[in-house]
Amino acid sequence: MTPTLAELLDTARVVALPLRQRFRGIDTREAMLIEGPNGWTEFSPFTEYDDAEAATWLAAAIDFGWGPLPAVMRPTVRVNATMPVVEPARVADVLARFPGCRTVKVKVADPGSTLADDVARVAKVRELLGPDGRIRVDANGAWTIDEAERAVHALAEYDLEYVEQPCASVDELVEIRRRIRHKGIPVAADESVRKAADPLAVARAGAADLLVIKAQPLGGVTAASRIVAEAGLPVVVSSALDTSIGLSMGAHLAAGLPELDYDCGLGTAALLAADVTDAPLLPEGGAIQVRRIEVSGELLDRWAAPVDRAGWWRERLARCHALL
Repeated sequence: MTPTLAELLDTARVVALPLRQRFRGIDTREAMLIEGPNGWTEFSPFTEYDDAEAATWLAAAIDFGWGPLPAVMRPTVRVNATMPVVEPARVADVLARFPGCRTVKVKVADPGSTLADDVARVAKVRELLGPDGRIRVDANGAWTIDEAERAVHALAEYDLEYVEQPCASVDELVEIRRRIRHKGIPVAADESVRKAADPLAVARAGAADLLVIKAQPLGGVTAASRIVAEAGLPVVVSSALDTSIGLSMGAHLAAGLPELDYDCGLGTAALLAADVTDAPLLPEGGAIQVRRIEVSGELLDRWAAPVDRAGWWRERLARCHALL
């Protein structure tokens, strides 16, 4: 069932959580939290997304708060550490927030840095992680095909697990996958799945070796699980810099998949300087628990968004609800 707008607004709370360091171009993460019959759920499309795209995130929030509860096949999910665009001297401090994680996802191709900067960051991660750890890099589609090829050659010596969204389009992914096949480095698709009109197009085109799946952008646990089944490729379940409530949604998605061969990108609560619960979903022993989140009223009040921002989110909720 789809709750009425009044039902959603009745419990909706908007928070503005500070980040430990700038990430994805923001210093504060805004999110709307809503309590449904299943427990708390999250609606947190990034502010620049239009209403049509944001409505899919609202469908995800409703699915987790009001929909059928997903089956849980595993009580915990192994997660990767996430390395923002930082100088090598800061890498150790970031890794310390992800105790026990054997995999590190390193952000690369930032507009404010060079390939040499990316190589230095990845090299430092490999030094600290040791030869047995896994390193994956994420370019968020920022490279051209030639830039991606040069970058992969420069980074290959650090034994990459895969390169995520090296280029923006499906056709470009097909070509870069062909060019680097001899390197034995798989290509993962993220934006080409979650921001595509057809999230299965990248799989049909043979443009990726694996898919990065995020519950909120794909319409929720139920819809994302269906996409995974139809794609027929290995997946990494990841997050969109969610609060612990959104991470719980992702954890339930990951816990319900029959196969989960890759560590998931669900440890990002470690990037937040604050959360909405006294028991956040932080990595412990390289994993997070699969559980619903109990919010703290005191924390909801402490990190409440300014009145004008809360009003902006309530108006956005109303527009997106009308689109469902």
